[in-house]
Amino acid sequence: MKKTNAARILDKNGIAYKLIEFPVTKEHQSGQEIARLLGEEPELVFKTILLKADDEFLVAVVPVTKEIDLKKAAKAFKKKKVGMLPLKELTKVTGYVRGGCSPVGMKKAYRTAIDATAEGADNIYVSAGERGKQFLLDPRALSAFLDAGFFELT
Repeated sequence: MKKTNAARILDKNGIAYKLIEFPVTKEHQSGQEIARLLGEEPELVFKTILLKADDEFLVAVVPVTKEIDLKKAAKAFKKKKVGMLPLKELTKVTGYVRGGCSPVGMKKAYRTAIDATAEGADNIYVSAGERGKQFLLDPRALSAFLDAGFFELT
C-alpha cells in the first residue's frame, strides 16, 4: 500500500501506527460507514474538524458518532467563540480534501484538541490523509506529537 504524506511524517518522528485501507464506495462516506468497513466500533473512529476563531485556524478531533459542541470547543481553545471552517476553504487551509483530512501533516501546524473520549482508548482511528486510508494509533502518542490536549468537545 502506498504511504501517505501523513504516514511519512509519523515515520520520521517515530510514531507507531497501522495504516489501514478500506474501499471508497461513494463521494462522501459517513463515519459510521467507515467504522463498518473497518470492522470496528464507531466510537473508536474519529473525524478531523477545522474551526476558525478570529484569524486563527483550529483543529478538533472528535468521534464520528458525535457532533462537535462549538461552545465546548471555544472553551478548550480559550476563545470567546469558534465557528466551523466552510468546506470550500478546507483544501486551501489544510491541503486535504473532505473525507481525507488528517490531523497530521496539514499545510501548517494548527492548535489541536482531541475529544476526551479518546484518552481512555488503547487505539483510535483517524484519517491518514487520503480518502480510503486510516491510521490506527495510540491517542496519547497522537496527542503528544500534535501537542494537543484532551478536552470535552462533544
